Amino acid sequence: MLSPETPILVLTTGGTIDKIYFDALSDYQVGETVMAKLFDIARVKRPFRIEEVVRKDSLELDDADRALIRDRVAAAPESHVIITHGTDTMTETAKFLSAIPGKTVVLVGALAPARFGESDASFNLGMAFATVQVAAPGVYITMSGSVFNAGKVVKDRVKGAFVPTRD
Repeated sequence: MLSPETPILVLTTGGTIDKIYFDALSDYQVGETVMAKLFDIARVKRPFRIEEVVRKDSLELDDADRALIRDRVAAAPESHVIITHGTDTMTETAKFLSAIPGKTVVLVGALAPARFGESDASFNLGMAFATVQVAAPGVYITMSGSVFNAGKVVKDRVKGAFVPTRD
């Protein structure tokens, strides 16, 4: 288990978790991250650092963005990393991260923006924060109360949930 003094890196990439509704446009767009506010509301005392990598819907991420995310994780002094990410391509980004040795990486997102009162964002972020502290080095996805090995999960768009793949 991770020592209470060990810092955690939180990389933000956008996605629904950080979306804002623009009434004049009748549209949602990725806005400034609310991660610091969520940690403040939750009274998180463990040291952490938040760093923005990109600010995009995950459907707009390309391999260059994924390589940038991978490079930031690999170069970070922290060995425990949470990545906020859109759910549509979270598993694709996880594949880019799978070859990084010695890091525990947890990807997390939300099906409703964190700014909404009835969002799953805070719960999912709390799950990610716990998972990154107790999981062995590797890449994981946590959503809706479950933790998955990133290489063994897919998003089931019909169910609106992540489900394990069949081996």
